[in-house]
Amino acid sequence: MKFSELNLDDTVLQALDSMNFDECTPIQEQAIPIILEGKDLIAVAQTGTGKTAAFLLPIINKLSIEKHPEDSINCIIMSPTRELALQIDQQMEGFSYFMPVSSVAVYGGNDGVLFEQQKKGLTLGADVVIATPGRLLSHLNLGYVDLSKVSYFVLDEADRMLDMGFYEDIMQVVKQLPKDRQTIMFSATMPTNIQKLANNILNNPVEVKLAVSKPAEKIIQAAYVCYESQKLEIIKTLFAQEVPEKVIVFASSKLKVKEVTKSLLRMNLNVGEMHSDLDQSQRESVMHEFKTDELIFLLLQIL
Repeated sequence: MKFSELNLDDTVLQALDSMNFDECTPIQEQAIPIILEGKDLIAVAQTGTGKTAAFLLPIINKLSIEKHPEDSINCIIMSPTRELALQIDQQMEGFSYFMPVSSVAVYGGNDGVLFEQQKKGLTLGADVVIATPGRLLSHLNLGYVDLSKVSYFVLDEADRMLDMGFYEDIMQVVKQLPKDRQTIMFSATMPTNIQKLANNILNNPVEVKLAVSKPAEKIIQAAYVCYESQKLEIIKTLFAQEVPEKVIVFASSKLKVKEVTKSLLRMNLNVGEMHSDLDQSQRESVMHEFKTDELIFLLLQIL
């Protein structure tokens, strides 16, 4: 299905056309009409299926053509990490380019200037706030954030947020939201704790489930049974045979990230690393280089 076949405003379609987006992915085709109808939604879809656009496009559409309070926060999108929050914010800027919809990304870091910028956006009332749970709560607890006018509440990668221990943080935010709102939840899996959360915060939701047991399209899934001491050699062997266009390697600790990075650099491969020793500006620089193809390999520490 083409985006033009959905009930989206012409200005949204114009933004999509400028970004060369024509065909919907399956999750977009199913989720966008439900959100446009104003129904609560719980969608099970894996990373790489286009789920960010599946909730951003209908929300931007509704914010631009329906009446919402001015100078107020109208939508909260919560994500588990600052990197995902920034990614969503970047897509938000592209999709809303031709529309009078404002947004602010709210995430942690040691930069006092950044905190003040976030505070300004929250107090002036950005239409869409894209936030990590901990940093949003930090602002809320200081007493200057009003969530009473929020019409849309989105949880992206809900299962990951619960795995990271954010259940109580999410519920604290929910307590400050109006009951008369539209709630949208995206998750890669549907374990018991996600069902519990959905029952607590969603109102008669529509469920959409897509290929839960399959990897995202074009991803080859394989496993190597080995000892710890063999892992690095397997990685080196894989990439010695053929250098792929893009690789993300996850490791359990920053020491392991650094070890694998050094080994790949010795193979003259273009590698960047992301771990807890880096400050926010360094993280953003690495992500920018990876997105712009300056880096082929990205080593990530699992949080």
